[in-house]
Amino acid sequence: MKKSYQIEDLDCANCAAKIEDAIRKISGVKDASVSFIGQKLTVETDSDLTEIMSEIKKVVNKIEPDCTIVM
Repeated sequence: MKKSYQIEDLDCANCAAKIEDAIRKISGVKDASVSFIGQKLTVETDSDLTEIMSEIKKVVNKIEPDCTIVM
């Protein structure tokens, strides 16, 4: 399953790269990409994405506390 989400208040490309790397390390995630310019997160997984989203949100909030994922 591949799904894209809008990210709000992503401040820099470096943070986007850190978020992308951290999400890729989450169990169940096959691939992830974060576009700073497009303010977009794309996640690919074999399992149910709703189960993994809480982990993804934790990672995003740890790296960029003001950033939110629009569901």
